[in-house]
Amino acid sequence: MSSDFYDFADQLTRLNQQGLYRRRRVTDGPQGILVRVDGKQVINFCSNDYLGLANHPEVAAGFKQAVDRYGVGSGSAHLICGHGSAHHALEEELAEFTGRDRALLFSTGYMANLGVISALVGRNDRVFEDRLNHASLLDGGLLSRARFMRFRHLDGKELQAHLLAHPERTLIVSDGVFSMDGDLADLPVLAALAQQHQAGLLIDDAHGFGVLGRNGGGIVEHFGLAPGDVPILMGTFGKAFGTFGAFVAGSDDLIEILIQKARSYVFTTALPAAIAEATRVSLRLMQTETWRRDKLRFLVARFRAGALQQGLQLMDSFTAIQPVLVGDSQLAVSISQSLLRQGFWVSAIRPPTVPAGTARLRVTFSAEHETQHVDALLDALCKVMT
Repeated sequence: MSSDFYDFADQLTRLNQQGLYRRRRVTDGPQGILVRVDGKQVINFCSNDYLGLANHPEVAAGFKQAVDRYGVGSGSAHLICGHGSAHHALEEELAEFTGRDRALLFSTGYMANLGVISALVGRNDRVFEDRLNHASLLDGGLLSRARFMRFRHLDGKELQAHLLAHPERTLIVSDGVFSMDGDLADLPVLAALAQQHQAGLLIDDAHGFGVLGRNGGGIVEHFGLAPGDVPILMGTFGKAFGTFGAFVAGSDDLIEILIQKARSYVFTTALPAAIAEATRVSLRLMQTETWRRDKLRFLVARFRAGALQQGLQLMDSFTAIQPVLVGDSQLAVSISQSLLRQGFWVSAIRPPTVPAGTARLRVTFSAEHETQHVDALLDALCKVMT
C-alpha cells in the first residue's frame, strides 16, 4: 500500500537532524541595520539593502505621494491596463542609466530570469550556465527545455570547450556577483567568448547593480565594458535600490520579443505604480549620493582585515557579501544562533543553497552600518569561532 501523500513528518525530521531545517523569524519595524527580531532588537548583518535606501525618507516619501496619486494596486498585467506612466518613466530612466535602448520591468528577479531565458531559447538551443548561478537562472535554463549544461565556477576554458563542441544556437548565462560567495564573474572572458561564438549573453547583476562601478553601473561598469558587450542585462530593485521588482535592459528588438514571449511578464500583474515611483527616487539617490558606495567599501575592507587577523576563513570577495566558511551545517546554525543571542543577526547558509561541506555565515554590509557595528561583530565572531 502506498504511503499517505501528506505524511511529511519523516522528511522534516531528517532535515532537522542534518542541520538543514529552515525557520522564519518575525521582524518588526522598517528594514535597516537595527531591526526587531522575535521582539528583540539586533544589528542586522543579513540584509541585501546594500546602500541603505530601503527606509530612506525620500524613497518613502516618493512611495507615499505615489499612493495618493495612483492608489495601491496596479489592477492588471502590463499588457492589459497595468502599465502606467510611472512604470514607463522608470523604464526610460533605467535604459538611459544602463546605456541601452530600452528596459522592461518584471515583478521579481526570479520572474525576470525565468521569463527571459524561456523566451529566448527552446528545444533546439543550448544554455550554458556557471555552476554556482542563482537558483532562478538554473531553473530558467531547465524550464526553457533547451539543452542545459553547467560549467565549473568561473572556468572560461571549460565554457570555451563546450562552445566549440556544441555549435548550436546558444545562450551563456551567469550571475555578475555570486550571491553566496560574493565573487565576480569573469565578465571580459564571458563577453569575448559570446562574441567569438556568436552566442547570447545574459548577466544577472542583482547584487552588483548600484554597488559596483564608480557611478553604480554594476559589473559592466566595474570592468569598463561597453553596453554592447553584455547584450542582456538583468538587475533587481530589492537590493541596492531598497524597493522591489526587477528589470531587463537591452536592444529595442530584445525588449519587444520579451514583451511578446516572456510568460512571466505577459501573464502576471504589474508592479504597483507606487513601487515604480519609489524606485525612480532610489535610482536618483544611487547616482548622487556616491558616499554610500565609498562607505560600503571602507566597511568591507575593515571587516576583512579584522577577520583575517582572527584567522577566520573568508572567501575571495571584495563586495558587500562576505561569507565566513564553517563547513558543517549544524555548526553554522549553532554559530548563527549564538550570534543572535549576542545581538547580531547573521544568516547560516547551508545546502542545497551552497555545495555540501561548504556551509557558511553570510555576512552582508550596508552603507548604514558604522565602524563600531563592524568591530562589535568581529568581537562576537572571535568569541564563538576561535
